[in-house]
Amino acid sequence: MPAKLFAIGNPLLDISVTEGAQQLLEQYKLKANDAILAGEEHQPIYEQVRTTLSPLYLAGGAGQNTARAASYVLPEGSVVYTGAVGNDNFAKTLREANEKEGVESAYQVVEGTSTGACCVLITGHDRSLCTNLAAAEKFTVDHLRSAEIKQKIEEASHFYIGGFFLTHGLESALEVAKHSASADKTLAFNLSAPFIPQFFKDQVDQLIPYADIVFGNESEAEAYAKSHGIADTSAKNIAQHIASLPKTNSGKDRIVVITQGAQETVVAIGTKSVTSYPVTPLAKDAIVDTNGAGDATAGGFVAAFVLGSPIPECVEVGHKLGAMCIQQNGPQLPYPKQKVL
Repeated sequence: MPAKLFAIGNPLLDISVTEGAQQLLEQYKLKANDAILAGEEHQPIYEQVRTTLSPLYLAGGAGQNTARAASYVLPEGSVVYTGAVGNDNFAKTLREANEKEGVESAYQVVEGTSTGACCVLITGHDRSLCTNLAAAEKFTVDHLRSAEIKQKIEEASHFYIGGFFLTHGLESALEVAKHSASADKTLAFNLSAPFIPQFFKDQVDQLIPYADIVFGNESEAEAYAKSHGIADTSAKNIAQHIASLPKTNSGKDRIVVITQGAQETVVAIGTKSVTSYPVTPLAKDAIVDTNGAGDATAGGFVAAFVLGSPIPECVEVGHKLGAMCIQQNGPQLPYPKQKVL
């Protein structure tokens, strides 16, 4: 059976630490609840964590987390994911995680470069992400045009692009986006981190006209508002603004989903409606870490949408997966699978 959902992003191995994380935040001047691309000054952190602490190695990369979350809900063989990796053990770990969770890895393999890694510093209920893209940023549009991947794109009915991919892969993102719009398929896009709408505003603005669904959290929405000169930075106003922006495929309204952690999720549909959906609270001692929670929420929403569920049910499935994720170490969901739809 051809995959229904085609996702594209930066495949990364998460190197996650809790003990010693606060000291690393201070040493490398990182913020507790943020995501950045590693600069030269951050490069030593990966070796320092590996050799002096006891990290967990987990399959990560926001788009890949979302693909695996969607696969948790969808029938087996429904999800294919692409991005660039090296020819190394990190890539092997990612393939194994995807295979276990029913996602087909359609990677572009870049020889002579290592698979990307993300240092995840867990402090309390916050997570700070510091990413070295490595092979991930060497993805080329030629991979999408290869016979094998082109067929998977043709066969898919829904697409998902993570905002992190726009730091290097706009041409590839637009290739997928234009196909989706012209074939009247569905494209979901995630803002992913505040620095994406802040520093990659032009790339975001080029992609949003093709997006049928846009995800973000309150920090990302606020960063979008600031970079676009929007004075009212409330989740409702920003959701409405993005939902009503011009759309290439004007036959269907854009859906914008803004999550706010334990606070209500805001959903705007075109110019028609803005609705708030409460989040069922979790006991504080049930929360292990929040890494990947937003990815899981997006994955649940997209999966339910692929299955034709109404919007309130899509939100509910997203909330369920987000809650399940924060009760695990890193971007994982509990197995054996729990029925969520």
